[in-house]
Amino acid sequence: MSPAVKGGIVAVDPKTGATLRVIALQYNPDQLSRSLQVRSPAGEAGDRSAAVRLAGPATETLRLEAEIDATDHLERPDEHPSTIEAGIHPQLAALESLVNPPTQTLTANDRVANSGTLEILPAQAPLTLFVWGRNRVVPVRITELSITEEAFDPALNPIRARVTLAMRVLTVDDLGFEHRGGAAFMGYLRSREQMAGRAGSAPLSALGLEVI
Repeated sequence: MSPAVKGGIVAVDPKTGATLRVIALQYNPDQLSRSLQVRSPAGEAGDRSAAVRLAGPATETLRLEAEIDATDHLERPDEHPSTIEAGIHPQLAALESLVNPPTQTLTANDRVANSGTLEILPAQAPLTLFVWGRNRVVPVRITELSITEEAFDPALNPIRARVTLAMRVLTVDDLGFEHRGGAAFMGYLRSREQMAGRAGSAPLSALGLEVI
């Protein structure tokens, strides 16, 4: 019997495609909330053609709540010395690294600013992919990371925490078709179309109609 698949996040170098970090959720959440906001053309009032058109892919947001718990590791201290020393600090720090630029980038930007440069480009983050099974590998921007630490060891290292993660799906409108993330989004959208095809179509009679 194959092990259960875990959801998680993969950080990818957008230029080389190299995998920089893989964060697997310790326990798969019981719930994944998805919201899709339709993008309509910005037509003028009375523009009837805009009523049946789409301006682009829907704006999709994802939200989940995950648990991180060191209890199992603490029961086997010889096998998990890092947990004994730092609790779940490393796992939480790995998640936080997804929303903070590296210190070396901040230092470099400060050095450039002090040299008199008027415009400094914001730090470019790795391409972040949210993975929820083979059929959902989607580029995202993390918009919220909320951590509630619920239990601590004698040294005040957190040993249990609840994490809330909110993400906005990045589309080809955000990244372009040539970007690795754009290609990932197109693969995701294509998989949704294939899934929709598997659903088939009910007959009109199921709705109490004969013709439209």
